Amino acid sequence: MPVTSKTKILALSLGLSIAVSSPALAQGSAAAPAPAASGPAKVGIVNIQEAIYSTNEGKKEFDALQTKFGPKQTELKSLNDEVEGLKKSFEAQREKLSPEASATQARTIEAKQKLLQRNYDDYQGEAQQAEQEVMNKIGGKMLNVLEKYAKANGYSVILDVSNPQTPVLWASQGTIITKELVDAYNAESGVAAPAPKPAGATTNPPRPNPPRPTATPTGTPKNK
Repeated sequence: MPVTSKTKILALSLGLSIAVSSPALAQGSAAAPAPAASGPAKVGIVNIQEAIYSTNEGKKEFDALQTKFGPKQTELKSLNDEVEGLKKSFEAQREKLSPEASATQARTIEAKQKLLQRNYDDYQGEAQQAEQEVMNKIGGKMLNVLEKYAKANGYSVILDVSNPQTPVLWASQGTIITKELVDAYNAESGVAAPAPKPAGATTNPPRPNPPRPTATPTGTPKNK
């Protein structure tokens, strides 16, 4: 049965463990089948997620995501700081407040906390979906590059160690081909390396990650 692009994306999501000489993976290719190995199978180790992030195309795509979600991150951080400030103020003054004032401040904090949590959840869903779209777009092309590279270099099996379920406990440095795969992808994609960041500039992580909301302080207001 032919391997569809969805199957390739699924293979990426679940962790790559592909016998590159499989007829299914070779379908649609004009290249002749790889000759049968005469010695032990040649195994390669790759971190697909790291490879995707490290390609020129990946760097540009995730920099664009950071730019897109940067204002929302700033907004969430400001709201989170506001909530944390209200909590500290409330805790410091609780003993001096009347039951009515204490209850009013507790409701204010709770309302702000719920707003922060909703905004954070919305942000997380949107950011994760955008990231997954980039991963799938580059990942599908990455699998094609990996297949060509593996065949050209005589690999029988490539294992993806970015998946924690991949049972690779140890591998010699010579079997790790993540950088080679990145170089092969860059050469085929033709995407130029992004411009170097200014000296002293903060390198943002590829995955936007604002502060996670903390729990609202609980407790019954004390009577004076």
